[in-house]
Amino acid sequence: MKPKVIAPSDEIIKKTDSIIEKYNINTVCFSSKCPNISECFNRGTATFMIMGNICTRNCKFCGVNSGKPKELDESEPLKIANAVNELNLNYAVITSVDRDDLKDFGSTHFYKTIEKIKEINPNTKIEALTPDFNGDLKSLELIATSNAYKLAHNIETVEKLHKKLKPKSSYIMSLKVLEFYSKYKITKSSIIIGFGENFKDIEKTFKDLINVGVSQLTIGQYLRPSPKHYPVKKYYSIEEFEELKNLALSLGFKAVVSGSLIRSSFYADKL
Repeated sequence: MKPKVIAPSDEIIKKTDSIIEKYNINTVCFSSKCPNISECFNRGTATFMIMGNICTRNCKFCGVNSGKPKELDESEPLKIANAVNELNLNYAVITSVDRDDLKDFGSTHFYKTIEKIKEINPNTKIEALTPDFNGDLKSLELIATSNAYKLAHNIETVEKLHKKLKPKSSYIMSLKVLEFYSKYKITKSSIIIGFGENFKDIEKTFKDLINVGVSQLTIGQYLRPSPKHYPVKKYYSIEEFEELKNLALSLGFKAVVSGSLIRSSFYADKL
C-alpha cells in the first residue's frame, strides 16, 4: 500500500518559506519534494541544500533538477547561518547537490557553511550530509575536521542497482567515503528501498555499511517524484520495515530509524 503523506500546514510553510525566500537559499525539503515537509517544519527544523538546486549528476530517483549549475554564491554560508539563527534551530542538517564542475567539488564552500553556522550559532549541532566529492581525500578531510557534529553520506541503494539508478556514482566509492568519515566522528548513512531489491541485497548493504564503520542508519520507502523518474517496484509494509530495523540492529548499528516516509534527515536530531 502506498504510504499517505500529511498535507503541509499553510501557516508553517509560509513562516519557514518566508525565511528561505528572504535569504534566497534552498532546502532539500522543497527541492527534493520530501514527504515529511509538514512535520519537520512544524518542529522548526529544515535541511539546507547549499551550492544551488541544480545537480551535475542525474540519479534516476531524485527529485532535484540536473544540469549546469550556476556560480557559487559566496555569501551563502552567512545566509544559511542567519537562517539557522532565525529558525532557532538546535540541530541543522547541511547537504548539497553534487558539484563535479568545481575543482574541489564544492568541499571548501561546504566547510565554510559549517563554520559560519557554528560561529553565529555556537550551541547548534551540525550534521554534514555530503556528496562523495569524487572520493577526493583533501575534500573529505576538510569536512571531517570541521565543526560538524555528525558526518553522513547516503549509500541510497543496494550494490546491484547502484549503476542503474546512480550512473555517475560508485557504490564502492560511497563505502570508502563513509569509512574515511567513521575514523573521525559519528557516521550515518541512508538506504531507500522499493527499487526492486530483495532482502538479501539489503542485508548485504547493511553488512557493507557496518564493515566500514557506519553506526547510524535510516531506511525509507522510495516514492516516485514524477512519472519521469524510476518506477516504484514495491511498497514495503510496516511489518517489513520493522523486520529490517531489527535486522540492522542485530548486525551492530547503534541507531536505526525505519519506515515508509523516513528520509535521511528526518528526526536527525533524535537519532
